[in-house]
Amino acid sequence: MLTIDDHRRDSAGLRYVYPVVSRRAGGVSVGINLNTNNACNWACLYCQVENLTRGGPLPIDLELLENELAGFLDDALHGSFMVRQVPVEARHLMDVAFSGNGEPTSAPEFPLAVERVGRVLERFGLAGHLPIRLITNGSLMHRPEVQEGIALLGRLGGEVWFKVDRAEPLAIAEINGVPMQCERIARNLEICAGLAPTWVQTCWFSLDGVSPSASARGAYCALLKPLASSIAGVHLYGLARPSLQPAAPRLGRLTAEQLTDFAREVNEKTGITVLLAP
Repeated sequence: MLTIDDHRRDSAGLRYVYPVVSRRAGGVSVGINLNTNNACNWACLYCQVENLTRGGPLPIDLELLENELAGFLDDALHGSFMVRQVPVEARHLMDVAFSGNGEPTSAPEFPLAVERVGRVLERFGLAGHLPIRLITNGSLMHRPEVQEGIALLGRLGGEVWFKVDRAEPLAIAEINGVPMQCERIARNLEICAGLAPTWVQTCWFSLDGVSPSASARGAYCALLKPLASSIAGVHLYGLARPSLQPAAPRLGRLTAEQLTDFAREVNEKTGITVLLAP
């Protein structure tokens, strides 16, 4: 049975398509993994990808992706997949999510992959009913093909979950493994929100036994406040699955009370809706 702790990319024996039980989506999320070589342009300390490497994905076989998605949806809707592999309380499809083992938008074929997914959903009568989500670090928003793909996703009724874990350059460099200024994050987030409904997704945890500081919390709120009218809200979540990175022993879960307090602080300081998954 799939669980919220088991997000293996090979659970269905397919190259690009993998089902997971998502605690944030609230049921079965049909993952699309464009980074089958475990390559990403970021290196987040909490990443659950084994043998994570820097770089971009291999060329995408779009025909195979489309066939895999169609075959899986047929099994999920008309076959025995839900009974075989999904707990009773989670036996409903929630979304098709571009996520996987790296940054999905780093694939040059990303807009074509979105088009193929839309085509399959139309074939199954799910267009407009089963949302397409993109889970992204937002770092490649300057690329025309990335904007094209997100705009198409928006037209298909989808949405983006845009990673913002911290808002201070030193913390971003340590946690996400990249040099990044908050001004660039804000600019990319604004571009994204103009193309499709966009949620910020934030992983909040302690590092070396130290919880995020008042300065870290304040910087985060200061980054998001000017964008309050542009974004749909914040998905704030704690650590659920173990990191497979060398820094794993440095990471610690925060209590539900600590996460609730931060969610309240974000809402009070920015007016943004915060959905919490401890």
